[in-house]
Amino acid sequence: MMVVYLTAAACANGADRGTAAAQASGASGEVDATRPLVVFLGDSLTAGYGLDATQSFPSLLAARLAKRGTPIRVVNAGVSGDTTTGGLERLSWLLGQKPVVLVVGFGDNDAFRGQPVAAIAENLRTIVVRAQAVGARVLILGMRVPPNYGPDYEKAFAAIYPAVAKETRARLVPFLLEGVAGRADLNQDDGIHPNVKGEQIVADNVFPYLVQTLEAK
Repeated sequence: MMVVYLTAAACANGADRGTAAAQASGASGEVDATRPLVVFLGDSLTAGYGLDATQSFPSLLAARLAKRGTPIRVVNAGVSGDTTTGGLERLSWLLGQKPVVLVVGFGDNDAFRGQPVAAIAENLRTIVVRAQAVGARVLILGMRVPPNYGPDYEKAFAAIYPAVAKETRARLVPFLLEGVAGRADLNQDDGIHPNVKGEQIVADNVFPYLVQTLEAK
């Protein structure tokens, strides 16, 4: 099994977005360009913050698909600390790689910075529409914020993802961290980023939706 990673993970403030390192795992450095390309565009949750690249959920998904007999190429364009605005800035270059599927996981860092829900939704919608315009199928990763943001903001934030998915007809993972969020045994010491066991569950959450997106006509 061979997986290709484009690791765009930077430090927590999202600096150095323009730098990326291509890594290949497997016995050969050659890549089968006939395999569908899946780009994961997101923040530290996508990047696999604090973990080895092979332990991130995009890598785990690639391994599962290879085992299933449907191998893919993966670009992990997760950048720690990134926001929907940063995702838009990086989008054109990533779409230039001609992905079959774009997996979009953003929003929490926008909320941490106090961005209005409407602005987050508009950026997310723009990312999806631009990807679809060049023929990519889109899978949105639903996010949530902690209750301390207040019930109104928490509810409005959670509603962004199903609303954008419905409007654009993109597929949606209802909540990326289902079964992981808030569990100390499944997260790193910061209580935010999944540990190795948590990443396995995150991969479980995404897997059926990614398969559906890949198989969509």
